[in-house]
Amino acid sequence: MMTKRSRLHLSFIAVWVVSLLISTAAAGEENTVSRAPATNAQAASLIDVKSGRILYSHQGDAEMPVASLTKIMTAIVAIEHGKLDEKVSVSKHAYRKEGSSIYLELGEEMTLENMLYGLMLRSGNDAATAIAEHVGGSEEGFVHLMNEKVKMLGLKHTRFQNPHGLDAKGHYSSANDLAVITAYSLKNPIFKEIVKTQTKKAPNPNHPWDYKWDNKNKMLRFYEGADGVKTGYTKIARRCLVSSASRAGQQLAVVTLNDGDDWNDHQKLLDYGFAHFPLQQIIEDRQPVENGLVTGAGFSYALAGGEYERIERKLLLQNARANAFGYRGHIKISLDGQEIGRVPVYEQGSFIPSPDVNPRLSANIKPAWRSAFAAVIKSLLLIDHVKS
Repeated sequence: MMTKRSRLHLSFIAVWVVSLLISTAAAGEENTVSRAPATNAQAASLIDVKSGRILYSHQGDAEMPVASLTKIMTAIVAIEHGKLDEKVSVSKHAYRKEGSSIYLELGEEMTLENMLYGLMLRSGNDAATAIAEHVGGSEEGFVHLMNEKVKMLGLKHTRFQNPHGLDAKGHYSSANDLAVITAYSLKNPIFKEIVKTQTKKAPNPNHPWDYKWDNKNKMLRFYEGADGVKTGYTKIARRCLVSSASRAGQQLAVVTLNDGDDWNDHQKLLDYGFAHFPLQQIIEDRQPVENGLVTGAGFSYALAGGEYERIERKLLLQNARANAFGYRGHIKISLDGQEIGRVPVYEQGSFIPSPDVNPRLSANIKPAWRSAFAAVIKSLLLIDHVKS
């Protein structure tokens, strides 16, 4: 027969077991959001490309040398400011530039497009210098464009001194900033096509054979869905890598700085992101709202388990007379009380311009009445031109 003391002892054990199960379950739920795999990186960042949400960060704002990851910014600035079919000439300054090279010859001419492939696949410092001089008028002029893009992206931990990434005083970035730069760049279809290319051939004016460049990014060959972006190394920066991959309509990018096991670490971080932060549609494009209003864009966000239910949507309207071309306000979207984006709202049937995207938070759609006005004026001018 069980004594009173025995019953008390069993009750204590039962309470302890239940408490342990509850705490274990709670920890397991928390870990699905916060526990990322350990890496060997001095700094690392994982970002969802579409929404711009940083999913994981380790020393993400630490300002560090980034070697040839610099060339991600070089490429996107050249694409946005240059013409791909223009010929780029190799100057004395670009010829035999120290470090990695695509072995351009003095005075050689190559299209900007092919030069960009040499830049991103083989990390040619000669290509970086030639591109900078062509697009920016000088290397210094091009670096100014790079740093202006840094300001436009709202980055606080990045400053460039050259277009190639060779170690220089005052030349640095951070894992989080590079993640934002990468997410912004991957929205450009030309950049996206270049960085996912495994092998590229280009005409060689000085020899009977073509250039053939194999991409240094091994992730393209051994990770499912890998589609970019850039390797980097100097004696000071050590091994640096930015990779991206796409699965089920979602694209993620990983940045690691000073990581001796970067290939394996990137696989683990990408697997973690796809498993725990799927991209979810929150608002549809042209979704009816109320009283004849529709959204001007869709809205998707990478969310962990249980976060979708904590999303709030608030419609904020303005006086119709105060806004041109049917713009009536926006839907403010928040997660746990923190704003994560805005979607513009228009009168149904009105002109809806392409959304202006805040590259720091790409889902943060802002009304673009200036774009709408410009587009309408352009349309009227084209109609007038056709009539004449």
